[in-house]
Amino acid sequence: MRKLTAGRLLVATHNAGKLEEMRALFAPHGIEVVGAAEINLAEPAETEETFVGNARIKARAAMEATGLPVLADDSGITVDGLEGAPGVHTADWAETPQGRDFMQAMARTWRELEARGVPEPRRAQFRATLLLIWPDGEEAVFEGVAPGRLVWPPRGALGHGYDPIFVPDGDTRTYAEMTAEEKNRISHRAAAFRQLQALFD
Repeated sequence: MRKLTAGRLLVATHNAGKLEEMRALFAPHGIEVVGAAEINLAEPAETEETFVGNARIKARAAMEATGLPVLADDSGITVDGLEGAPGVHTADWAETPQGRDFMQAMARTWRELEARGVPEPRRAQFRATLLLIWPDGEEAVFEGVAPGRLVWPPRGALGHGYDPIFVPDGDTRTYAEMTAEEKNRISHRAAAFRQLQALFD
């Protein structure tokens, strides 16, 4: 597998929470991470119905705009009782005219589970797909899954997105009740990153 060497890596995200997670994961490897928003890159329309398809759209657009190696992440939560929704539309469920409101998205998810009478435990999975593209177009894809269950009401003030209602398997706390270090050890993104670490060996 092609190796990733120390230097500058563009992470094609405008999500500050994701960017900080990426910075923490890459820091030990001598790789400087810059976010798409920091260099005023526009967000391309995500028109695919798979995580890998949307990650590829973001990675290619950023690579073609900058000539840098790019890592794009597409992630979301899939809920068993909602046939895998919201999935690739996780962020869409949070959209409001004033920006993203994940309390709205979490409330909608729980409301729909209630309406369907889905029994507890209400199983869900955080899913992360990392797609790394080099300037010559070569790609590598890494996918991570964190299984768990949803709880209500939301708990914890840390994290972002659906973290306050997601309890990962093997724990009683939500992601939002964990420190960044604790979450980074077990998260879906960390699982995908462990695969990507083969590029450093």
